[in-house]
Amino acid sequence: MACPSSNIARPGITQTLTTMRITSLLIAIMLTALATEAGAQGIIRPKTSTTTKPTTKPQPRAQAKRPAAVANPLKKLAADMVYVEGGTFTMGAAAAEDYWNAENAKPAHQVTVRSFYICRYETTQALWQKVMGHNPSEQKLGGNHPVENITWNDIQAFIQKLNALTGKHYRLPTEAEWEYAARGGRKSGGYRYSGSNQIDDVAWYSDNPHDRHKPVGTKRPNELGLYDMSGNVFEFCGDGYQPYSAAPQNNPVQESPKGDHPLRGGSYVTHEKDCRCSYRFGQSSTYSHTHFGFRLAMSE
Repeated sequence: MACPSSNIARPGITQTLTTMRITSLLIAIMLTALATEAGAQGIIRPKTSTTTKPTTKPQPRAQAKRPAAVANPLKKLAADMVYVEGGTFTMGAAAAEDYWNAENAKPAHQVTVRSFYICRYETTQALWQKVMGHNPSEQKLGGNHPVENITWNDIQAFIQKLNALTGKHYRLPTEAEWEYAARGGRKSGGYRYSGSNQIDDVAWYSDNPHDRHKPVGTKRPNELGLYDMSGNVFEFCGDGYQPYSAAPQNNPVQESPKGDHPLRGGSYVTHEKDCRCSYRFGQSSTYSHTHFGFRLAMSE
């Protein structure tokens, strides 16, 4: 009996199909092997991303620092006034002191002063400029330097205008107030110079400033926090200049038959002995110099 044609195997087609399956399998194996080798060699294919990276915001430019505002000299003066509690002290040069004009500061005597205010610094060129509208100093080295080249009469005109501007009652210290403050008042350590027995700690004088004054407050202060009571520039006092008496005194305000006024504290051109707390000499109210200045005081 003959077999139906549908049941007859066709060897050619079967072999072709088998070959195709084997070929596909080999291709897949080869592709897998290639991928594995690429990973082992560190080959990383970039991933395609559709996400947009955020744009970095530009940083604002750094603002230039503004220069520090210059302090108003009138406000600074008010803040710089130091309270000095009154008391009794020995004024003048001790018997053993022997500088060239020590006799002008003798005899030492007991003096009592009431409480008052005195400026921490010598009056500056900036303050004088603010009040008077000009700077009379010969050495115009900066606003924080002491004003100089002024007479006692010039200072009185300055104080009158200063008080009109501020409504206060500034004045020059009396000679007794000046020395009491220079010696440290109730806090006094008994030093030769204002704040120390070592002059270079507290004073600009002939051995260190190179013939010119320095900005106020650049040396060490005395016991009350006052600067340059020794050295830098001489300081005018408000009362008159005359010889001392041995008698005790209470809040003395000296009169001077010649019209002279005390200058105290030494200066940048003087010897160290002239910077002692007791050193004094008198000068006319109309005489000025490049090492004559002042500091302000005020009653309690």
